[in-house]
Amino acid sequence: MKKLTPVFIISVIVTSLFIIWGLIPKRFLPNGNISDVTTAIQAFIIEKFGWFYLLTATFFLIFAISLIFSKYGNVKLGKDTDEPEFSYLSWFAMLFSAGMGIGLVFWGVSEPIFHYSAPPTGNGFTDQSGRDALRYSFFHWGLHPWAIYSTIALALAYFTFRKEQNGVVSNILRPILGDKVDGKTGILINFIAVFATVFGVATSLGFGAAQIAGGISYLIEGIENNFITQLIIILIVTVLFMLSAQTGLDKGIRYLSNLNVILAISLMLFLLFAGPTNFIMDLFTTSLGSYLQNLPSMSFKMTPFQRDNTWVQDWTIFYWAWWISWAPFVGTFIARISRGRTIREFIIGVLAVPTVFGALWFSVFGGSAIYLDYLQNLPITEIVNEQGQEVALFAVLDHFPLGTLMSIIAIFLISCFFITSADSATFVLGMQTTNGMLNPPKKITFIWGIIQSASAAILLAAGGLEALQTTAVIAALPFAVIMILMVFSLIKSLQEEKKLTK
Repeated sequence: MKKLTPVFIISVIVTSLFIIWGLIPKRFLPNGNISDVTTAIQAFIIEKFGWFYLLTATFFLIFAISLIFSKYGNVKLGKDTDEPEFSYLSWFAMLFSAGMGIGLVFWGVSEPIFHYSAPPTGNGFTDQSGRDALRYSFFHWGLHPWAIYSTIALALAYFTFRKEQNGVVSNILRPILGDKVDGKTGILINFIAVFATVFGVATSLGFGAAQIAGGISYLIEGIENNFITQLIIILIVTVLFMLSAQTGLDKGIRYLSNLNVILAISLMLFLLFAGPTNFIMDLFTTSLGSYLQNLPSMSFKMTPFQRDNTWVQDWTIFYWAWWISWAPFVGTFIARISRGRTIREFIIGVLAVPTVFGALWFSVFGGSAIYLDYLQNLPITEIVNEQGQEVALFAVLDHFPLGTLMSIIAIFLISCFFITSADSATFVLGMQTTNGMLNPPKKITFIWGIIQSASAAILLAAGGLEALQTTAVIAALPFAVIMILMVFSLIKSLQEEKKLTK
C-alpha cells in the first residue's frame, strides 16, 4: 500500500475521536455528551438554515433538468469512444441499491402511515390525509434526492473520465479554485466529503439494524428490539459486508445489487397482487399526478406564520439534509459505474427510473398500510406508535397471505441492502482517501468498514434513531456549500467544452 494521504489520516483521527466521544458515559460529561451537543447544533441549523436546505435541493433539481435539454446533453462522461461498463440492469440495480436501499424499506410503510395520522395540515385519519401521505412520500423520495445525487455524480464522472483527473471531490472545483485544490483547501474539501459520508451512511446503517431487530422481535417472541440486539446485528452484518468488500466492484457489489433488486421487486409484486390491487394502483395514479402538480409549491414550502408547526423541519428539511450528507458517497459510487454514458442519458436514468420505482414502492407498502388502517379498521398506526417505526413493515405483512414468509424475506432484503450500502460506502471512502484510486487498497476499505459500523453503533447507543437523524443534518451543511460551488465549476468547464467542439 502506498503512503497514506493527509485526507485519510485526518479523517480517521477525527471520526475515531467522534466514536471515543460517544463511548464516554453521560455522567462523566453531563453538559457535553455527544447526544446533547449534536441535538443543540441540529436545532440551531434547522432554525437558522432550514430555508437554505430547501432552496439548495430545489436548485439542484432545476440544474439537473436544465442539462437534459441543454446543448451539453450529448457530451460523454469519458472519451467520445468510451462505451458503458455495465448494462442498464446492473447500472440501475447498483445506483438504486446504493442510493435508497435500506431507507426505502424502512420508511416504505412507516412514513406514509405517520403522515396519514399526523399530516402537515388538517386532521389525521381522513381521506385527505391519506392522499397527502403518499404525495409527500413521493416528494421526499422522488426527484429532489436523485437530483442531489446526480449533481455530484455527474461532476465527478465528468472530471474523472472526460478530464482524466483523480476522482476526488476537490478536483471538481479546480476550474474556479485553481491549484488551491492541491493544497490545504483541497484537503479540507475532501475531509468534509468523507465526514459527511461516514455519518450519512451510519444513519442508514442504524436504520437497517433497528429494522432487522424490529422484524426479528416481531416474529420471534422473547427477542427484544433493544440496543444489544441491534449491536449483535451490526457485528454480524459488518463481517458479511467486509467479506463482500474484498471481492471488489465487479463481483460482490454488482451481484448483491442485482439480488437486492430482484428481491425488492418480488416482495413488492407479491404485496401488490396479494393486497388491495385496485386501491393501490388507483392511489399510485392519483398520488403521482398530485405530486407532479404540486411539486413547485412543495419545493418552496416553509411555515413562517406557524412557528409551532415543525412538520417541514422534522421531515422535509431532515430529508434534504440526509440526502446531501449521502451525496458524496452515492455520487462517487454512481460516477464510478457511469463511464461512457452521455450527460442526457445519465440524468434521465438517475432521475426518472428510481423516482418511478420509489413512487410505486410507497403506493404498494404505504397504500396497503393505509388501506388496512382506514378501510379495514385494523390498528396499524397503534402498533407502530407502541412498538416503533421499525416494525411498521412487518405489521402490514402480517395481515396478508404468507405474512411470516414475506417478513423473513423482508429481513433478508434489508440485510442485503445493509451489506450493499456499507460495501459501497467503504469502496467510496477508500477512493476519496487515496487520491481517487478507482480500485482502492483493501486495507483502506477494511479500516473504513470498521469505522462505519462503529459510528452507527455509537449513534444508536447515544440516542437511537434521533441521534442518527441529528448527525446527518449537521454533516450536510458544509457539504451543501461545496455542492453549490460544484455546479458553477461544472458549468464553467462545460462552456469550455462548447469552445472545443466548435
